[in-house]
Amino acid sequence: MTTIAIPNDKLAVIVTYFEMQQRPSDAEEPSDLIFSVWDRPDLDEYRKLFRKIGDEWLWFGRLLMSDEELRSILDNDKIEIAKIQHGEEIVGFVELDFSDPGACEIVYFGLVPEMNGKGYGHSLMTETLKRAWKNNIKRVWLHTCTNDSQRAPSFYERAGFTAYKREVDMHDDPRLSGHLPMEAGPHVPVIS
Repeated sequence: MTTIAIPNDKLAVIVTYFEMQQRPSDAEEPSDLIFSVWDRPDLDEYRKLFRKIGDEWLWFGRLLMSDEELRSILDNDKIEIAKIQHGEEIVGFVELDFSDPGACEIVYFGLVPEMNGKGYGHSLMTETLKRAWKNNIKRVWLHTCTNDSQRAPSFYERAGFTAYKREVDMHDDPRLSGHLPMEAGPHVPVIS
């Protein structure tokens, strides 16, 4: 066994990659979630929803980007973003990347904390997969890490994904850099 000391201002996570190489059956999933294309989202609105969904799981990648960097991603014709509503309230978003010919990456997939544990994740994934498997797509993939919900890997497997690769990633703790509040990711202790 190999043990590696991690500096206190860093986080180390195990990243697990999942893929699906065959389109699942299009079973109708009754849901009161409303999907709408989110063209050219306002950067502040996007970051606010990103944080509302991701603070608990230490999502920070988009928070490190300049306005120009983020705008170039959100305006890319190969990126599709869907805003998820429940009634009049925005409760989530899905971001799909079709940059790799024949493949679709589910880059972000999430609901606000108030919607978790109520069965909406399955409906969200069903609709996401319908949107991902279009044109000549032969593979849909995503990744999760140990900062995410412990239920994520089994959720993806139940949706039909298969794990195919694992990596270790180390990065600055976004709470110590001020990109996330100190109370974000309560399941991961802050060591300063």
